[in-house]
Amino acid sequence: MRRFAILRNAGITARPHSGSPRKLSAARSELTFERLPEKAFAEMLKDPSVDRICPVMPTRLIKPMEGQVNKTSQSWGLEVTGVDRSPYSGKGVKVAVLDTGIERDHPAFAGVNLIEQDFTGTGNGDHQGHGTHCAGTIFGRDIQGKRIGIARDVETALIGKVLRNDGSGESEMVFNAMHWAMAQGANVVSMSLGFDFPGMVAAMVAEGWPADLATSTALEAYRGNMRMFDAIMGMYRAQAPFSGSPLVIAAAGNESRREINPEYRIAVSLPAAADDVISVAAIGQAEQKLTVAPFSNSLATVSAPGVDIVSAGLQGSLLSLSGTSMACPHVAGIAALWWEQVRTTGKTPSATNIKAMLLAHTSRETFGTEVDEADIGQGMVMAPL
Repeated sequence: MRRFAILRNAGITARPHSGSPRKLSAARSELTFERLPEKAFAEMLKDPSVDRICPVMPTRLIKPMEGQVNKTSQSWGLEVTGVDRSPYSGKGVKVAVLDTGIERDHPAFAGVNLIEQDFTGTGNGDHQGHGTHCAGTIFGRDIQGKRIGIARDVETALIGKVLRNDGSGESEMVFNAMHWAMAQGANVVSMSLGFDFPGMVAAMVAEGWPADLATSTALEAYRGNMRMFDAIMGMYRAQAPFSGSPLVIAAAGNESRREINPEYRIAVSLPAAADDVISVAAIGQAEQKLTVAPFSNSLATVSAPGVDIVSAGLQGSLLSLSGTSMACPHVAGIAALWWEQVRTTGKTPSATNIKAMLLAHTSRETFGTEVDEADIGQGMVMAPL
């Protein structure tokens, strides 16, 4: 039997099925996870109470690359995006980081109320350092005289551990964490992870599946998970008029290889490719201009600094990493600044108007003429000044 994610209309009574479902609800829908035989899966496709059903598929860490150490007093990304000149600090904004966990005792997080939730079964804490680095960029305090964090006055952060200690996970963990983040009142959700289509194919082939059957099955699972993710984003939108819903930001991915061939560009995939998710490409510095990082996937919504980014590392250290995983938290932190800015105008911040502010205040001025819009989206995000 395989494990499935099932989204039901809460107003319709569903036929019972075997297994012990875990129930989640938002708006008028109910999300459960059940182990089902293939026959039951086929039957549920005909069930009028079932809006979406998909097999749970593997997820994985978007592996960053080691970066060079910045010798200046703060990360270059904070300068080019105007963060160091912004009067806003993210005060009163609640951010969720769905990643590998966090090293809660790191001095970068002193004074932050960290609410941790493990969705992997491996316990809270960060063995990879990835979630710690991303959180440091979003709301980390100054370390050793160096500014690493964008929204340094964030008081409460939600830390959802959705990747195991080895960097692996399942889509069920992500779906559960997204619901949790909304229930906890997150304003911004940051995700630097990917749905592992190649890994799913490889695992089935290793079990003896024919390659074409494994590929077809994984492709159908990917399609189903994309529809499920879109449906969950729809649940977010439906919840917005009642208690608000968060702005979701995701890394575009690191699979492109422009250093081999300028046309070797891979498009964004889940979760960055889902409806209403702000996908983020990575940019770096090249002499007196900015350029797309060679590894950064294309067709993202916006771009942000993602090369040689210094932030919190394990064991209380500072660490320089490169990847779209480093660009994504730049956008999440700047979104927190815009959330605060909109609130000071007397308006009610929402995922819709914060997204509009981010897109309306992007910059392309410092990019070279050779940079393609498909590689940087609307441009580099800028902080409110």
